[in-house]
Amino acid sequence: MRVQGERTFEAPRETVWGILQDPAQMAELMPGVESFDVQDDRRWRANVKIPLGLGSLRMSINFEKTEERPPEFSRLHAKGTGVGALMNLETQFDLRDEGGATAMAWEADVRIAGPVGGMGQRVLQPIVNQQVQHVLTALDAQVAKAAGGPATPPQHSESGGLAGGAEPSTEAAAETDPETKDYGPPAETTPEADPAVDAGSSGAEEGLSPLEKESYSDES
Repeated sequence: MRVQGERTFEAPRETVWGILQDPAQMAELMPGVESFDVQDDRRWRANVKIPLGLGSLRMSINFEKTEERPPEFSRLHAKGTGVGALMNLETQFDLRDEGGATAMAWEADVRIAGPVGGMGQRVLQPIVNQQVQHVLTALDAQVAKAAGGPATPPQHSESGGLAGGAEPSTEAAAETDPETKDYGPPAETTPEADPAVDAGSSGAEEGLSPLEKESYSDES
């Protein structure tokens, strides 16, 4: 799966570059990070929990910078392993000045193997889109904080895999949709009868033991 797009930040290029090259700040951008270990300025590892529909997938992901031209271009490779999934990620970005602001063109190629990868692109594409959108939104906040100003709304192009943004989840749509109505608690239901109660009490309940001989009277 390949996703791409553009983003504009109201901050100098050096500020955006500094955040994208700092492993510790990159860890704060990723959703679901449970632990983070920096090996050096080019390699680090993160343990993350990725939502997958009704469940989640825990992965250990190794990141490595493979190419960079400060302060305009960087390429990153990531390899992740988890139960039922192997992931390979190649991502890169270009930064350019735009009158005091910074425009970023980015792209990512995600490949997932194993049973999870067998879910198909139709299922995985919205999940990938959502994860990337989380990263970009967090990057907006980081850049605004570093620049000393309020967070700015996301700005991105209308072309490319994620350029239009991730589709809102069903839960989010339910919270914001004015047509969504609350019809109150569900109707009460009558519990099913217990067969043991309807059939009468058992011998155990009446104090009879299956090991005792039956008592009877001889009425000849």
